[in-house]
Amino acid sequence: MTGESAPDPQQATEVARWRKAERTRLIAERIAVDADTRSALAAKIARDLDGIVDRGPGTVVSLYWPFRGEPDLRGWMRSVHDSGRRVALPVVTEKGRPLTFRLWEPGAPMERGIWNIPVPAKGGKVIPTVTIAPLVGFDAACFRLGYGGGYFDRTLASLEPRPTVIGVGYAFAEIATIRPQPHDIPMDWIVTGDGSPRKRA
Repeated sequence: MTGESAPDPQQATEVARWRKAERTRLIAERIAVDADTRSALAAKIARDLDGIVDRGPGTVVSLYWPFRGEPDLRGWMRSVHDSGRRVALPVVTEKGRPLTFRLWEPGAPMERGIWNIPVPAKGGKVIPTVTIAPLVGFDAACFRLGYGGGYFDRTLASLEPRPTVIGVGYAFAEIATIRPQPHDIPMDWIVTGDGSPRKRA
């Protein structure tokens, strides 16, 4: 299942304008969360993820480096690595192309990627079995509102086999609908640290 049938150009322009305004509002609200609250929510998100993410030795978990008030899961990322599972981070290698995933481990040399977000400087390329993506907003159908670059949806459409996809964010980021478009791919789970992860129907 993906988004709605193809909109006409005028509708697509209107949806893009609306999404931009929603992103601005939701990111501002997220950044305004104080550090202690953000840390507490990240710990709750990590606990919920522990109940979802496969613990098998063949598991490859793709995470992210926190940016603009996103939940900081770097502590959980280390615990996943320490449990014997492999961890990867997404890397933009070319504008308009799917992301690639490089293995990460504690102490790995990092370099600045797009938006100056740190990414592994080396690390072998892998295909994740679980992909955890930060979200700006989300709706009850588990569609994710991201930053608008299309990297994540483009990547999911290209991965075979498709990983389990988990969107993480804060409960206040839920909106009635993200107004899904044909390229939008729903998450399998949405986790906000409220103790009740949402699973796509």
